[in-house]
Amino acid sequence: MHGTAHDLQEMAGFISCYGLNTGPQMAYMGPVITFDISALAYVITEGTTPDVFFTDEVASIRLIEASDRAMACLRAISDVLDSAVCETRTGDGTWVPDYIEHVSNWAATAPIGATEPPTVSEVIGRVLRAANHAQTHAA
Repeated sequence: MHGTAHDLQEMAGFISCYGLNTGPQMAYMGPVITFDISALAYVITEGTTPDVFFTDEVASIRLIEASDRAMACLRAISDVLDSAVCETRTGDGTWVPDYIEHVSNWAATAPIGATEPPTVSEVIGRVLRAANHAQTHAA
């Protein structure tokens, strides 16, 4: 079984080769399939690409949330971002950390005061920083 650090390294390698989807839906079928960073965490850790990633963002988020390994990757990335994780209110009124929203928004949107989202190189750097952090804390 691979740990979070390994999964994050695999994510960085994939992003380096294929880039990221920063548009609508969690995946885009172009000349190559690109994934939103949260969907990529799922694909790397679960080894499958669900069809809903191309058509249904809400169902995609539920699948990602159900994957302990994908969520471990997203928590690790969230931990090395400069902003605090956002919270989402659940149906019962409880506020919970929303790692998918935090990480996906970070990778796909320009930060306050900027006009462009992080570059692919910047995303890869943060993912590798998260991998290093996960490795250090797993030892």
